[in-house]
Amino acid sequence: MIADEKTLARLMVSSQKGDQQAYTVLLTEVQLWLERYFRRRCPPAQLDDLVQEVMMAVHNKRATYDTDRPFLPWLAAIARYRWVDHLRKVYRNAEEGLEDYDAPEDSDEEAVLARLSLERMFVHIPDKQSDVIEMVKIEGLSIREAATRSGQTESAVKVNIHRGLKKLSALIEKAE
Repeated sequence: MIADEKTLARLMVSSQKGDQQAYTVLLTEVQLWLERYFRRRCPPAQLDDLVQEVMMAVHNKRATYDTDRPFLPWLAAIARYRWVDHLRKVYRNAEEGLEDYDAPEDSDEEAVLARLSLERMFVHIPDKQSDVIEMVKIEGLSIREAATRSGQTESAVKVNIHRGLKKLSALIEKAE
């Protein structure tokens, strides 16, 4: 049976004072609580490892427990952080397991189709707008560089980009 908050807090206080028997009971109760906590959050094969990781963290951090605060939220915070770390590790390992044959082949087809679509849309806005959008948003030039290259002021470049993108956005919404 899992102990209540007051009992767990009392056991932790006694454990911090060096009572080995209280510490053994506390760890047993913590283990039961953690098994219930993780049972709904992870596959059964990972349950024991997660419980052990949290119990090690509780052991290492037991001196940080503030006796004026409740025990279960302190334990739950440690469990939650270890669970998130565990998820990161699991997903990182899953990504590393991808083989070369899983990667898509390099293809310029999508880039070509995107460029054609963009060219078709640029026809509907003034050249000053399409030119500066191309320079700043596609080529990656700064506003100053685009102004120098286009012969416009920096303010005009910003206004033309804003108006051009607004017009392109309206065209896309209209097409949908």
